[in-house]
Amino acid sequence: MQEAISRGEIEQLVRSIVQQSLQIAVEEFVRRNDQRAKELSLIERVIRVEEELKALREVETARFEAMEKRFEALQREMNARFEAMEKRFEALQREMNARFEAMEKRFEAMDKRFEALQREMNARFEATDKRFESLQREMNARFESLEKRLGFTQWLIGIGFTAVMAMIGILRYLK
Repeated sequence: MQEAISRGEIEQLVRSIVQQSLQIAVEEFVRRNDQRAKELSLIERVIRVEEELKALREVETARFEAMEKRFEALQREMNARFEAMEKRFEALQREMNARFEAMEKRFEAMDKRFEALQREMNARFEATDKRFESLQREMNARFESLEKRLGFTQWLIGIGFTAVMAMIGILRYLK
């Protein structure tokens, strides 16, 4: 008993087998390529993150260099100001010395009065010297304090920028 299978039935049977096989093959192909696309997307994201970190490092370096130049300019400006002040004090000292010498010449004839004036002038000079010494110590202390504050500020800014950059990097990585 052989049944005759019609050509239409064969075509339909072949079509259903081919369709099932083709559907399975296409699904497998899509699944593999989808995974590859995800891998390529992750690689591309990692590359973008690395490039961004490199750019951020360059920006941070440029900012630190600009800050360093600014601090150096401030230091030069302060040095120039204090040198000018020192020259002014020296000129004042020379002027005072010249005036006191003129006074000495005027009062040479009067010994007693001169001795009293001499003692007074010596006391003034000592007070002035003490004052200048105390001003010098005070200026030195202020400069040291300023240097410490500038150093601390520079480190604080550097640490702050580093912390902010690290947080940005972490946040971008977590997204």
